[in-house]
Amino acid sequence: MNTDRLGPIYLFGIVLNAGALVYAITTGEYLFASAFVFVIVYLLFRYRML
Repeated sequence: MNTDRLGPIYLFGIVLNAGALVYAITTGEYLFASAFVFVIVYLLFRYRML
């Protein structure tokens, strides 16, 4: 896959994880929320490397 097609996929993953992060925080599941934060940071790092 080329970098032009990977960018939107990374952004879609970031948006999905942000939604899951908000849901996990509102339900009080802070352990799951921390996992979503790590995934978001990783996806942001990969997105910046494109």
